[in-house]
Order: sequence, then C-alpha cells, then structure tokens
Amino acid sequence: MATIQSDTATMHDIPVGTVTFLFTDIEGSTQLLARLRDRYADLLAEHHRLLREVFARWHGREVDTQGDAFFVAFPRAGDAINAVVDAQRALADHSWPDSVEVRVRMGLHTGEPWVVAEGYVGMDVHRAARIAHAGHGGQVLLSETTAALVLDDLPGGVTLLDLGCHQLRDMRRLEHIQQLVIDGLPSNFPALNSLASLPALSSQSAGGNGAREPRSVGPSPYRGLAAFREVDEAVFFGREAFTEQLAGAVHQQDLVAVIVGPSGSGKSSVVFAGLLPALQREGDWLIVSLRPGGRPFHALAGALLPLLEDTLSETDRLIEIQKL
Repeated sequence: MATIQSDTATMHDIPVGTVTFLFTDIEGSTQLLARLRDRYADLLAEHHRLLREVFARWHGREVDTQGDAFFVAFPRAGDAINAVVDAQRALADHSWPDSVEVRVRMGLHTGEPWVVAEGYVGMDVHRAARIAHAGHGGQVLLSETTAALVLDDLPGGVTLLDLGCHQLRDMRRLEHIQQLVIDGLPSNFPALNSLASLPALSSQSAGGNGAREPRSVGPSPYRGLAAFREVDEAVFFGREAFTEQLAGAVHQQDLVAVIVGPSGSGKSSVVFAGLLPALQREGDWLIVSLRPGGRPFHALAGALLPLLEDTLSETDRLIEIQKL
C-alpha cells in the first residue's frame, strides 16, 4: 500500500474524496543529461515551468516532484484530461536546446484514496504510477475508471484508443488501459511495458503496419455483446448450477482444469463472473489472469511474480514461483 508525502502542497491543499492521479516522467532523461551536460539543468527547469503552468490552470495540486517526475492530483477527471492535453502540446511546441525532443509519458487513474498526515494512502496511488510506467514518451494512458468518467466530455480533437487489458507489476488484477489520442501529436507507440496482456476486443489495422486506428470508445448498446467480467457478478444469473459444477471440478483437479466450448457459448462470462467470484469467496485461492502467447511459461512466471514478497530479489522470486 502506497503512502505519498507532499513536500510541495500541504495536506490542506490536496483534493480529497474521488481524486484523479497523474504521474509523469521524461523518457530517456539519462541520455538527455549525457548529451546536454550542464545545460540539462536549464532543460529540466523549463520542463518544470511548462508543466506547472498547465497544472495550475486546470486546478491540479502538485503532490510530489522527484527529478524529472511529477505526481499531481486533480479534483475532477475532466480537468486532468485537459491538463495532459495542454501539457503534451506545450512540450511538443517548445524549442528545446540542441533541438532535442523532450518526450514525457503520463498515466492517469481515478480512485478514492485515504488522506493521512503523511499524504495519500491506497492502491489507487500504486495503480496510477504503474499505468504511467507502462507507457512511452509522449504517450498518455488512462485507467478504465478514468476513461469512463471523461468519455462523454473529451476536449476537441481528442479520442480514446483501446489498448486492451494488461497485467501491471505488483497489481493482482488486469488493468483495462486506454490511450489518449491527441490530434496533431504522435499516436503510434510500441507495445506497453506490461507483464502480460489481452488485446482489445475489437481493433482495426491502419495501412500495412498493423497500427490500430484511433476510435472513440462508447458503451455497448446491448449488454450481451461483451463478455461479463468479475465486476458483473451481481447481474450474472441463470448459470448458478453450472458455476457450482465448475467449482467442484476445479477442486477435484490437482493440476489443470480446462473449460471448453464453441465460440460465443459464454465460457469467458461464466469463468469471470461466475467461477472466479465463487473461488474468491472461499478465500483459499491465488488467482491470476494471463494470455500464454508463444511463451506460456514465461507469461505464467510474469503473472505469478506480483504474488511474491517485494523484498525478494528477482532470482529468488523466480525460484519461489516453483513452490506456488
């Protein structure tokens, strides 16, 4: 659980209740330092000035700053979106020394953290930081929670691009991530820095390079068109007996239990909205989700790592995985 102490804003200044967190940092800052040497300090100061002007304009509170990284809190998700759009445009339009590019990755997540004397406390702080870390310079990533809040009120020239579900480091559930696509700025980036991923349910290719076309993400007009998820447990009904049968089968299998069926028969729905909640209520299961791909054991190891103690080295954690 994260506690972030503010040296910049007092605890009386920071938003409370439902808060949108923004984490930013410069991609390749070490290379910029090596290239600019003593002039890097001027670049960093200009970077700070540009971002702080934008944050103040959109009611953002600077919670913490370390080197080239910012942690900012906004009382409204819409203000946070306007801030990152203005910030990316300001960074792109600015004339930097030696014509270098200052590419800043940004991540947003909305939650309800606790506020204590030392600052914010809660997994929402971790989640926002992990989302930012998954991105690349110039890229803005949003959690599903933030995307849902701003979907109907995006600034002009801004759309959302569905990047699918990703397993982020230290996070026990998959995170459905959206990318903010800003007109006039780069929108094609490498794959996210995540441990494992599930692609977006629907994506389109642009040209011959496999890049996905930016699109606006809207709610499904009919609930049955998309598979149920764990959060839909309360409205998933009619297959209780089958769910109980599946749970019993899982208990009887020492190694592997496989659920098979034709496409569209509801395998994903019954697993995520039926079976997994049933197993979680028992409290004796460790549950991870992953897409095996071409290296299934590698993907499995990556999915299991967050379940181990953070104090263990990577080598020891890989050894411990065999005991799970």
